[in-house]
Amino acid sequence: MPEFFLLFAIAIGGSALIGSVKIVNQGNEAIVETLGKYNGKKLQPGLNFVVPFLDNIVYKETIREKVLDIPPQQCITKDNVSISVDAVVYWRIMDMEKAYYKVENLRLAMQNLVLTQIRSEMGKLELDQTFTARTEVNETLLRDLDIATDPWGVKVTRVELRDIVPSKAVQESMELQMSAERKKRAAILNSEGERESAVNSARGKAEAQVLEAEARQKAAILQAEAEQKAIILKAEAQRQEQVLKAQASAQALQILAKTLESSPHARESLHFLLAQQYLEMGSKIGASESSKVMFMDPRAIPATLEGIRSIVSDGDKSA
Repeated sequence: MPEFFLLFAIAIGGSALIGSVKIVNQGNEAIVETLGKYNGKKLQPGLNFVVPFLDNIVYKETIREKVLDIPPQQCITKDNVSISVDAVVYWRIMDMEKAYYKVENLRLAMQNLVLTQIRSEMGKLELDQTFTARTEVNETLLRDLDIATDPWGVKVTRVELRDIVPSKAVQESMELQMSAERKKRAAILNSEGERESAVNSARGKAEAQVLEAEARQKAAILQAEAEQKAIILKAEAQRQEQVLKAQASAQALQILAKTLESSPHARESLHFLLAQQYLEMGSKIGASESSKVMFMDPRAIPATLEGIRSIVSDGDKSA
């Protein structure tokens, strides 16, 4: 009988000794209550000892960062559109005592808090803004959740909205709106292209007309200048011709005068030359196509010659 009690005492002592040794893994912490009261005792990673039957580990949790998956939640936007939103939250326990004693079921409390904050933020935005202001919403949720969970000893490190899905009816309306918007943009681009083409065509025609007018103007100027130069050259040629004829006539008269002075028989030769030129003039008048018929009495020729002779004779006497 004493042996039985001895064995019993050894068994009880061995189990108590074994129960007093606690091993905590790296990244975890544990809260220990003594007779149901927490006295600030926490077990750190590694080998730890507790008092058997007096100390009790009531909470053991990791202090590493964890992920809270928020399921899709129906929200109403500012313009009364129903959308489904889900998110993911990254968080970690900073104070194990607050996480256990300040809130019951920390994960459920955080999940409900995140859902409430998401509904609140989505209700401040219109549907179009929910797709473009995702970064701003994430930053707002992170700031608000970090403040709200601080009394629980929790640090929220990151919040990400994953999917924002409107209802089926809204999606169909959005598709119709996008289709109409694309058609509108295509029509605008097409009209702008046609307008630019018409403007370029009109501009090209106007420039072509200007160039053609300038070319015609330059051609007219050049032609007028050419005609003016031709007229000037023709007038100059005529003037020179007249000058040469006058000079030739003057020289001929000088020679004739010298001849008349030097030879007494030169006057009869002059009469003969005048009669000969008179006859040649009549022949030329008769040979011309545009000339008229000139009637001449052969008996009047001597009289005419005598008249010319008398004129010449008077000129000689006056000389």
